[in-house]
Amino acid sequence: MALPREIERGAGIAHVRRNQMQTQVTLRLPDRLYRSATRLAIGVQRPVRAVLTDVLLSALDAWDVQDEAIERWADQRVLSQCDAQMSPRQSERLSELLDRQQSGQLTVDEKPELWALMRVYEAGQLRKAEALAEAVRRGLRAPGNT
Repeated sequence: MALPREIERGAGIAHVRRNQMQTQVTLRLPDRLYRSATRLAIGVQRPVRAVLTDVLLSALDAWDVQDEAIERWADQRVLSQCDAQMSPRQSERLSELLDRQQSGQLTVDEKPELWALMRVYEAGQLRKAEALAEAVRRGLRAPGNT
């Protein structure tokens, strides 16, 4: 699939340039989001670009496109995906943010993080459900045995 040279969407413009293993992207971020990234970068003593890359990897890694259909996976890979969970760090942070949201203490800067972690959780649950269905189809797991 060829990537467009320039993608315009809403307030942000992304310029895309690819090389062998990485794609360089230039984004226009809302000032508030950039300030949040800068504060995080200062806190972890890393460059802003590294923090943004880490956040994107964390948020989007669960949506990584599979190279092959689940039907072609080895049994062990299917079973491993059946039992997959969010990383403990992501799970703990998601719980913290949900608690803060419930108590009305979620900050404006935390809302995008909560959104991203919820997407990671949802994508993981979808993958898990697909793997469970495949495991049942293959007779690796009994129906209802999750």
